[in-house]
Amino acid sequence: MTLSEMLARNARKYGDALAITDDAKQLSWAELNTQVEELAAWLQQEYQVQAGDRVALVIPNSIAFVLGFFAIQRLDAIAVPINVRLTTPELSYIMEDSGAKLVLTCSMTDQALKTLVTSGLPALWLDEWQPGWAKETSLPKTEASAESPCILLYTSGTTGRPKGVLFQQKAIQSVATMIALEMAMSPRSKLLHLMPFTHSAPLNLFLLAGTLVGATHVVAPTFTPDLLLNLVSKHRVTHFFGAPVAYLLTAQQPAIEQTDLSSVTHWIYGGAAMSTEHTKLVQRAFRSSDFYCVYGLTEAGPSGILLLPDEHAEKAGSVGRRAAFNTEVRLRTEAGNEPGVEEPGEVEIFGEGMMQCYWQNPTATQATFTSDGWLKTGDIAVRDQDGFYWIKDRKKDIIISGGVNIYPREIEDALSEHPAVAEAAVRGIPHEQWGESVKAYVVLREKMSNLQDELTEFLAQRLADYKLPRSYLELDALPRNANGKVLKHELA
Repeated sequence: MTLSEMLARNARKYGDALAITDDAKQLSWAELNTQVEELAAWLQQEYQVQAGDRVALVIPNSIAFVLGFFAIQRLDAIAVPINVRLTTPELSYIMEDSGAKLVLTCSMTDQALKTLVTSGLPALWLDEWQPGWAKETSLPKTEASAESPCILLYTSGTTGRPKGVLFQQKAIQSVATMIALEMAMSPRSKLLHLMPFTHSAPLNLFLLAGTLVGATHVVAPTFTPDLLLNLVSKHRVTHFFGAPVAYLLTAQQPAIEQTDLSSVTHWIYGGAAMSTEHTKLVQRAFRSSDFYCVYGLTEAGPSGILLLPDEHAEKAGSVGRRAAFNTEVRLRTEAGNEPGVEEPGEVEIFGEGMMQCYWQNPTATQATFTSDGWLKTGDIAVRDQDGFYWIKDRKKDIIISGGVNIYPREIEDALSEHPAVAEAAVRGIPHEQWGESVKAYVVLREKMSNLQDELTEFLAQRLADYKLPRSYLELDALPRNANGKVLKHELA
């Protein structure tokens, strides 16, 4: 079954049931399928979109995005979702690299895209398109199969130029099935989507898993704490996925105390673990212990490891012990051996949801897979005596000072325990003698009279001397991408 057939099946099984709402508009599964068919016909007639063509989607979360995405699938073309917040040069790079034939967008996008369009890129504003435009709405049957490529997602580029990650139908089916099973989704479920569909977890997992089981999708173009609270209460949402920062920001809203959140059975977070302190704060504010941490990698679907609600009490801060359904996980040292308890190694993932390749980049593809087909994540972790995985850092982020490995994540977690520190990021900076030294970037809740002395004294009680930052910089906010990940290369 392909993604297009998944939608068509829902139209037959759950025709009158609510498929999607954005508060201003709603569509049943039958209505959504009909409009997808008409839009696909229009794309074929007016823009000659064929199987294998790349079609970009520069649209925030909305009914328009979902229509565009499934119309692309119906033509056996390849969807290229792109973050609406990118600048003109960033958009131009992805359009050129992917060889996009057409871009689907809407009036909510900004001038960055309009500049590209006026320079000759074909585009269709979906909020101007109307059902009925196509002369003929019956489409010839495509040759799509489980091996057909269907989605080209560009990595977030936290360390440099984004790479295109190409997925086949069978990989997306696998990870959608995984998360639907692990998170107990059903046709009665209502999924709230505030994290951008231009990232792998919101799209491949939650939009498509919800579609797989015939759940209702509640969509909005952006995240705000107020929007999260209002939409959960109004629509009796059962599942929400967000970055930890989304939960932490919402937990600070006074309105949360008066908001009915009792319908939610699964509060899911990913992109980073939450510390014990943050977990307790969020659980108190949301009046729930039904929190799930999902760890994975775009290139793996994403799929990886789960931290379940009853494991948070003792293991908050880890990403869990058990690999997700259809997935295996292991640690390996540089020499390819399995490390001992509490010894660091790189996380490697194996499963049916892995990417086919990096788009037009065989060298990077080959470097990412082991000789026996496992995906190297670039994440360094240890396993404790109970088998739980604790992510120490990105392999590329490790600081080597005086020949000793220092993991920024460990220092960031320690800094976050200080009551005056709202956020922290740590990276290495060049040092003549040691090669690198540790620098911390902090966002404060309250001012300090002597930031460096106070934080150094605080950390000295928690970390070895060689791990202590030698310099600090106070910022108003840490640079993040749309999925909440800190862009450490911008800190430079």
